[in-house]
Amino acid sequence: MSPTWRDGLVAPSLVAAGTLLAWAIFGEGWALIALAIGAAALLAFHLHHLSLVTRWAAGPLETPVPDGRGPWARTFSALYRRTRLRRTMQRDLRQVIERFRNAAQAVPDGVIVLDARNRIEWANPRAVEQLALDLDRDVGQPLINLLRAPEFLRYLEAGDFREAVLVEQPQQRRSLSMQIVPFGIEDKLLLCRDVTQLEAISRMRRDFIANVSHELKTPLTVVSGFVETMQDLELEPHQRARYLALMQEQARSMQRLVDDLLTLSALESEPSPAHDTAFAIVPLLLELSADAKALSRGEHDVTLDVERAASIVGSRDELASAFGNLVSNAVRYTPQRGSIALQWRVDADGSGVFAVRDSGIGVAAEHIPRLTERFYRVDRSRSRATGGTGLGLAIVKHVLLRHRAELEVESTPGRGSVFTVRLPAERIRPLDARADADPTEAVRATSSAKPRDTTP
Repeated sequence: MSPTWRDGLVAPSLVAAGTLLAWAIFGEGWALIALAIGAAALLAFHLHHLSLVTRWAAGPLETPVPDGRGPWARTFSALYRRTRLRRTMQRDLRQVIERFRNAAQAVPDGVIVLDARNRIEWANPRAVEQLALDLDRDVGQPLINLLRAPEFLRYLEAGDFREAVLVEQPQQRRSLSMQIVPFGIEDKLLLCRDVTQLEAISRMRRDFIANVSHELKTPLTVVSGFVETMQDLELEPHQRARYLALMQEQARSMQRLVDDLLTLSALESEPSPAHDTAFAIVPLLLELSADAKALSRGEHDVTLDVERAASIVGSRDELASAFGNLVSNAVRYTPQRGSIALQWRVDADGSGVFAVRDSGIGVAAEHIPRLTERFYRVDRSRSRATGGTGLGLAIVKHVLLRHRAELEVESTPGRGSVFTVRLPAERIRPLDARADADPTEAVRATSSAKPRDTTP
């Protein structure tokens, strides 16, 4: 016999024993009275415990199990063990849910939980930031009331969620890739990924291909036209020479474009110069000054000012290319009888500063942030007339990035520009006072020294 049944028979046995005892002592009447009293007490005892169970079951889930006596003690103890097990399972489930919620909050993409009617139930911080949500106010709101993007509305109405949809946010200058993932019975997850950078790269690639094609098309058309002309017509020697000269000029233009493209490709393939060496800045500055005078053909006043000679740790060829592009741009965009000043100094913080100052046409402020973009031209017709490829400042930007240097641009339309390169102090090795006093002596001292590897 189980303990529960055994405990349940104790009280009726006591009542029966009391009844028999009353019958034996007082007779049949008193026995019936004793039986009635015992049965009533037993019934009240069970009704009391049933009431306790009923009130407990109807109360909140957190209500503790009441204490039971007699045969009910084991029943209440079993209920307590079951309740404790349920609480343990609920605690474990809450921990699992909390872990998943923390994981969703840590996801770098936006995550929004939608119900069957596309109302917001929950969103992680990234989604709140991307869509400017306020969970205290927006939970329970239909998403289409908060995200007024026609392309997303069409995507939601179509019901085909196999692919993502691109949503542009012009005010935030951001592009979001959004995709709905159904889960459960009717619930959905909305995943939002910021693809602004990827879209910008894609646009740059498309623009780059279009620009290269356009830049190559013009000289190729000219060369092809002259070739056909020379094949079909009998030309005088001076005409043939003129056409050949024009063809050569266009071929050189294409060659410059290809060379610049190869230079850009090489610069982008490596994050830093492959071989850093220490080289003297003064000989390089003298070369740049001579190149500027040759390109100017005497039409500009070109000056060079060296405040303090120094050596630079880096790639001489790359920095020569970057500095040369700044100098050639100054010559190209400065009218005749204008001035071009090349300047070098070492600041108090140890950084090296190379500046190209001109009195040219200048650049409006709205164009300055985009000057280093590939093929970006303030005046396309003027750039073609000067023979530029539109890649010079892009090359400058990549060279300076590889040397952890900065480019600063100051310009006023009609009054000229100043392009300043600031090299970090760890790449500058100032020379002694004797060399500072005589730059030509610095040229002799540094040009005779053997370059040494001094990777910073």
